[in-house]
Amino acid sequence: MLSHVRVRAFSVVAVLCLAGACASPAPKVITDARPAVPASNPAFNPPPAPSLYADPTAPPLGPPLPEPIPIPRDSYALEAVVQIGSGEIPAIGLKHRLYEGVTLHNIDKGPSHWTGSAMPGEMGNAVFAGHRSTHSEPFRRINELEPGDQVVFTVGTTRTVYRVTSHLIVTPADSWIADQTPAYTATLYACHPLGSTAERYVVRMELVR
Repeated sequence: MLSHVRVRAFSVVAVLCLAGACASPAPKVITDARPAVPASNPAFNPPPAPSLYADPTAPPLGPPLPEPIPIPRDSYALEAVVQIGSGEIPAIGLKHRLYEGVTLHNIDKGPSHWTGSAMPGEMGNAVFAGHRSTHSEPFRRINELEPGDQVVFTVGTTRTVYRVTSHLIVTPADSWIADQTPAYTATLYACHPLGSTAERYVVRMELVR
């Protein structure tokens, strides 16, 4: 009796083993360890490389602006004395030689063009400094100028006329009065008030011809 039970048990185990051997193996599930990235995420969508060609719709670049030189701390720093022409301001009866430079070597001689700023008649801001109460006092009366008054520069054979538009008072540190723009302008400046170097009196002008 016991032997029959053992035979049946062996038969069942054999059938189960065969069934397991014939069964299809369970499919393997392969997961991607990388997180899903949204297509719109800019971190994973770098911008395209810049084009090697210029944008045909971009406006053309203009000529470079003049670049005024820095004024040295030493007002008598080494600088050649150079006369470049003459200036006239009929409203205050001024006629005077013009010089080129930013030190007192030139300004003591007469109104002096700030080197690197626009030359009279050129695009930009033509800047001139002069004394009000020392030496020949060419700019003594520039505070009397009114909008519309003319200022004439003659450099070489070129005569250029500007008209006064405004005036202002600034500190000696306000070098922005020499800033350059694409407009055709000019600036006169001198110490202020008379007999003092505490401030600067500034006259702004625009080109007439």
